[in-house]
Amino acid sequence: MEHLKLFTTSDLNSNLNKRSKETKFGEHVQLLPSFNSIYEQLSKLDVRYVVFGIKEDVGVFANLGNTGTSEAWDACIKVLLNLQSNRYTHAKKVLVLGCLDFESYQKKLQKLEQSKKKDISKARKLVSEIDASVSYLVSQIVSAGKIPIIIGGGHNNAYGNLKGSALALNTPVNAVNFDAHHDFRAEEGRHSGNGFSYAYAEGFLKNYFVFGLHENYTSERIFKTLNKIKTVKYNTFEDIAIKKTSKFNKEIQRASDHVADHHFGLEIDCDAIQNVPSSAMTPSGFSVNEARQFIHHFGSQNTVCYLHICEAAPTTNEASQVGKLISYFISDFIRAHETSI
Repeated sequence: MEHLKLFTTSDLNSNLNKRSKETKFGEHVQLLPSFNSIYEQLSKLDVRYVVFGIKEDVGVFANLGNTGTSEAWDACIKVLLNLQSNRYTHAKKVLVLGCLDFESYQKKLQKLEQSKKKDISKARKLVSEIDASVSYLVSQIVSAGKIPIIIGGGHNNAYGNLKGSALALNTPVNAVNFDAHHDFRAEEGRHSGNGFSYAYAEGFLKNYFVFGLHENYTSERIFKTLNKIKTVKYNTFEDIAIKKTSKFNKEIQRASDHVADHHFGLEIDCDAIQNVPSSAMTPSGFSVNEARQFIHHFGSQNTVCYLHICEAAPTTNEASQVGKLISYFISDFIRAHETSI
């Protein structure tokens, strides 16, 4: 694959901080030795989870958002590898694949301006090219019977996740999206705000639940659209956390009833979590612990086919904390799924 950068033994060793009388997560994960036939290699390995990153800001830029999502993978992987390897973290079931690195596209972004329609159009064409890489890699992993854990990039990559999963499973898949935004915008060229609408229109997405929409940032037109589509359901952050007309745990169950009876993707947008550095950082949102509870519930479902953690946009000073946050999410997901099977 053109953009896939495999995680090597050298990468692993340079990121590991070993300590005597301790065993780190990274000492037990598996790696792929080569690019040759990813599907065949994965099929033969006794792993259940394949972790990879997406280093790109293009989808966020194309949606007129704040860039920085390309930094999430590097922030995460160093922390993840240095978790403790113990009965709770299941490191031996994990393969660290590497990342889809769109460095050449990132360089092109530097020459584009969000105020120019022609430049936005160019960025949206690049997103379509990113889609192809993401969907192909996800399809290879899911076809091999493994669960992709996808870190970084914008929420545009939900499209590739859904398409790749649907192609591998030969059926449309469902999705639950922990998000302040619906990402069901018009099909106006690909960007981070319309991954789900494109996947739905093209038959890769069936049932869709948006968990925690912010009422201040959802247009009346979108509310009307969502209400018209029987396979799309949502709740709002305000109903759960402010007005208290809905209960968090009951809404999790309602979302689960809508998506978990069939293969589904678990999408976590860091924009939904209060004060997390992200492309649309919010001062009012769900807590980190609520996000972890959400991941635990859906990770424990046998029908979950991938986890995607996106939109985190850490600066250099914030990288350690964001990496720690994402690592909590990954370990929560693995722990929940291992307990359920």
